[in-house]
Amino acid sequence: PSFGFLFDIDGVLVRGKTPIPAARKAFQKLVNSQGQFLVPVVFVTNAGNCLRQKKADQLSHLLGVPISQDQVMMSHSPLRMFKRYHEKCVLVSGQGPLLDIAQDLGFCQPITIDTLREKRPLLDAVDQDRRPNVLFHACSVTVVLTAVVLFGEPVRWETSLQLIIDVLLTSGYPGNPYEQENYPHIPVLACNMDLMWVAEAQSPRFGHGTFMVCLENIYKKITGRDLKYEALMGKPSRLTYQYAEHLIRAQALQRSWEQPIQTLYAVGDNVMTDVYGANLWEKELASAAAARCRSVLVCTGVYSPHPAARPQRRDSATQAVFHGHRDFTFDPGLVEPDHIVPDVDAAVDLVFQLENFAP
Repeated sequence: PSFGFLFDIDGVLVRGKTPIPAARKAFQKLVNSQGQFLVPVVFVTNAGNCLRQKKADQLSHLLGVPISQDQVMMSHSPLRMFKRYHEKCVLVSGQGPLLDIAQDLGFCQPITIDTLREKRPLLDAVDQDRRPNVLFHACSVTVVLTAVVLFGEPVRWETSLQLIIDVLLTSGYPGNPYEQENYPHIPVLACNMDLMWVAEAQSPRFGHGTFMVCLENIYKKITGRDLKYEALMGKPSRLTYQYAEHLIRAQALQRSWEQPIQTLYAVGDNVMTDVYGANLWEKELASAAAARCRSVLVCTGVYSPHPAARPQRRDSATQAVFHGHRDFTFDPGLVEPDHIVPDVDAAVDLVFQLENFAP
């Protein structure tokens, strides 16, 4: 094969925990009788609430084909490259087995929001039922944080927003008085900028991007300054696609496929992440090994086709509301998919046809 697939998961293969019917059918076409993939495949998800191995096991069960963790890229996977933070004490926000995820990525001293709240109980004051029963809490343990890592949307947004703001406005010494003159603040690394995502509900749900909008606006309202990110990961960031391409090339090398990978097909359901990211990377691909990146949009998730089943073209896209992150510039051309198909099975058929590939 001279091409590979980058598959989104939510809205393309599953809705919540329910597999989309076309997914199993599609993946039967992608493996041989021994269950080996006929083309390199990487699952690129903006989810970040579990380890790669768990996601691989879930996908294997849902799709009926063996998936290895080396084929799975979570939104936080590129954090493995940020070694300068691995030895430092960092605050981690999100849900799931946060400490396991952070340590698997190389972080030696992660502290969760819950742990920080236990050490500084007076900071979390919104929920009156969770306030401490003492008037003054003397804590002998000093908490010094050097960075904030946002893995994904937390459960108690008010607690996470309050404590992250505390860390940023005290230069990593939560519990101290605010020091607004210390700017820029300590580094913030964020994974998954999706404003919305699709689960079992009929309409999209809040994603981590929505939490980030809240955090950014609270910080600016208090300080009058913009919250700065040391790095943004997950689709549509270029860093994510570079890492995904590295995994694609590693698969081809492992299988001794000598023909170079010329084209990557990014299959997703979200114009503002999957299509935008693939097109942005294609635009800036000069130094990458793959010659082309093509976006394939499916209609089983966030994207909903027009009543007349006509794709949105550039003239109307300019009027669209930009759901992308604040730090990404809106360009109508970047949200225009190369192909629109009903589902992932149709996407695989289309790519095989385009590539004249007969399994």
